[in-house]
Amino acid sequence: MMKHLPTLLLAVILALSARAQQGIIKGKVSASGKPIQFANVAVPALKTGAVADQQGNFVISHVRPGNWEIKVSMVGYQPISLKRTVSAGQTISLDISLEEDLSKLNEVVVTGVSRATAVRKNPIPIAVISKREMNMNVNNNIIDAIVKGIPGVSAVTTGPNISKPFIRGLGYNRVLTLFDGVRQEGQQWGDEHGIEIDQYGIARAEVIKGPASLTYGSDALAGVINMIPDIPELEGGKLKGSFLTDYHSNNGMIGSSLGLAYNRNDWKYVLRGTLKAAHNYRNKVDGYVYGTAYREYNLTALARVDKAWGHSQWGATLYDNTQEIPDGSRDSLTRKFTRQINETDSIKNRPIVPDNELRTYNINPLHQRIQHYRLYNHTKWLLGKGDITTTIGIQRSVRREYNHPEMPAQPGLYVVLNTLNYDVRYNLPTLNGLETTIGVNGMYQNNKSKKATDFPIPDYHLLDIGGFLFAKKSFGKLDISGGIRYDSRHIHWNDFYVGQNKENGFEKKVNLPDTVGARLQFPVFRHNYTGISGSLGFTYNLSERVLVKANIARGYRAPNITEIGSNGLDPGAHIVYLGNRGFKPEFSLQEDIGFLAYLKDLDISVELFNNNIENYIYQARLYDDNGDPVVIVPGNATYRYQQSMARLYGAEVSVNLHPRIVPWLALNNSVAYTEGLNRNNELISKYGKAAKYLPFIPPMHIRSELKATAQRNFGAFSKVYGRLEVDHFAGQSHFYGVDDTETYTAGYTLFNIGAGAGIVNRKGRTVCELFLQLDNVFDVAYQANMNRLKYFEYYSASPNGRLGIYNMGRNFSAKVVVPF
Repeated sequence: MMKHLPTLLLAVILALSARAQQGIIKGKVSASGKPIQFANVAVPALKTGAVADQQGNFVISHVRPGNWEIKVSMVGYQPISLKRTVSAGQTISLDISLEEDLSKLNEVVVTGVSRATAVRKNPIPIAVISKREMNMNVNNNIIDAIVKGIPGVSAVTTGPNISKPFIRGLGYNRVLTLFDGVRQEGQQWGDEHGIEIDQYGIARAEVIKGPASLTYGSDALAGVINMIPDIPELEGGKLKGSFLTDYHSNNGMIGSSLGLAYNRNDWKYVLRGTLKAAHNYRNKVDGYVYGTAYREYNLTALARVDKAWGHSQWGATLYDNTQEIPDGSRDSLTRKFTRQINETDSIKNRPIVPDNELRTYNINPLHQRIQHYRLYNHTKWLLGKGDITTTIGIQRSVRREYNHPEMPAQPGLYVVLNTLNYDVRYNLPTLNGLETTIGVNGMYQNNKSKKATDFPIPDYHLLDIGGFLFAKKSFGKLDISGGIRYDSRHIHWNDFYVGQNKENGFEKKVNLPDTVGARLQFPVFRHNYTGISGSLGFTYNLSERVLVKANIARGYRAPNITEIGSNGLDPGAHIVYLGNRGFKPEFSLQEDIGFLAYLKDLDISVELFNNNIENYIYQARLYDDNGDPVVIVPGNATYRYQQSMARLYGAEVSVNLHPRIVPWLALNNSVAYTEGLNRNNELISKYGKAAKYLPFIPPMHIRSELKATAQRNFGAFSKVYGRLEVDHFAGQSHFYGVDDTETYTAGYTLFNIGAGAGIVNRKGRTVCELFLQLDNVFDVAYQANMNRLKYFEYYSASPNGRLGIYNMGRNFSAKVVVPF
């Protein structure tokens, strides 16, 4: 032992010497003389920082000598940057005063722009919702949380866990969903599955309201929703994490999520695992709605390295969702839900579902399973005063729908979609204030049907490529930006034959040359779709807090696979889709005008839009010459895709009061209105008003929120808030009524209340955060006009006068987040 003592003493001396050569940055963060708890103080170059405690104090230890930039930020305050020189063994004390920033104009966005850009300099209508706002909007899925927080965004729903986003009346393949900037590809043309993303792992969502084809190509004709994963600020060498649990009383939804993060040297690592489970939801008209239970698993892993040459980030996600398939069958007298137990049966002879099976977490045999896998990389190389950014991602979507009660292991639909995404952008050095970007992006896809019995779409291959030029320049208070893009999409499939499967009596895919006795369901098809898109807009800052903006954009969208190629039953949707090979690409021309004023006591936002679309594609129910619905597969409706001219216009207006004399009070108000007109004159002349409007147009939505937020702590409770919300949806009398594709939807008003707080220990550290919400306080029975279950009805009349399935009733939810 003695002979090793000099070595040990030398190691201790060297360690103490190294520590002595480092410095300390400490101080206090305040605003108007009051300490700012939870303010973030970071030294980005060293990947280290601290969070201010209850008294606003912070300490950053082990700072290497050098000249460092220190960034201080806090939600609701203007961020500041300081430069300080730290010497060996020196302690620097800072007294930092933040100015209140009730504006979101300086918020930086990364979606739909070539470089990170402040909202005030972006002419495209864009909205941002933070993680805390999403936590307050406690919902069963992330799309519903976004819908609740951003005017102009709505969703087509099929129960509480399936929401397809719509922006200003347009959805499906017209809204591009991104995860960390990588486009989400997973058969998004389908109605009956949602977005394959872990809602608990998202730090913020950025929403473009309007054509974004310039930077994203086809499928961004209506807008973009970019969900950015949570990568927290970390202190080097320390493990950080959080555990979240979420409960909803209506459908018994239980969600749990564990996130871990670690920072060492230049690397950050993030890992998150989530599970959710729910039984059937209920309302006071239908009781428990059979076929709406679900179970979901998510796993996300991220790794990021920051170097002098730039940065690189890798990500991998796994999503596994088992979701029941409702069909709406009931007993005609009691209106209790029934279930299918025989392959061919009569709706009237199905047995009633026992009460104990309505509240079970077990998934019934008729369900769908959706698995989504993703691996991607973002890398940014700094090249002098310019940079190159690359993105590459691979995805696999596996979708199975089980609709055979006598053979529950046999999927009716079984498709596998593989996608390769790529994106390369070069941000040229700024020249006389002109920022220029050139880029190319696109994807390659192939879709294969496996051992199924129904084949709604063919096995296809798709190659998508587009190049663009984007530029931006400021002239004092005026910022101008725009660009142009060219896209090409090639899609093809070979002859696809279907024949009898002698093993089970259903149909199966038949490959050449064994096609004797088989029928040709999808004849060979090859086509190129091309389009030119672009945008031009400006923002003019009348003052630091008031601006106007305007933009005109041409959007482009190639028809998706189901619109041109479908010819069969989608079991989960209970619809036989019929496509049209002759469809042309959609082109839109949208004009946007906006006025934003973020004053000291008042925020005002007015956004007006007008959108004309050529070759608009929509689906309509098919009837024969006698006026009877066409039935190709018994028990399932038949829809055929149509194409015509269309116009959509509307507005979103927000007025938010936050009086300085009552700093704890805020009254937030918004109204969103969208009108969708069908310009098919031939159809209108034949059917009149029934053909005048487009399908799936949201009604006018008025939302008001009264929110009180404590300005100080109450013992162990911090960030205490309470809120009262009123959501009013007007009746929708402007619907596509040809062949009863849609019907009138009555208006309704929902009241919601919420409260929350953080719990801190004696050292001022947050022990946990609690979010409570009671939605639909008065248990109103309503049907949203974008609720697909409204049309799940087998009878033309009922004893209680109600048809279709109603939305969720009263729901209490509690979410607890425990950081560590």
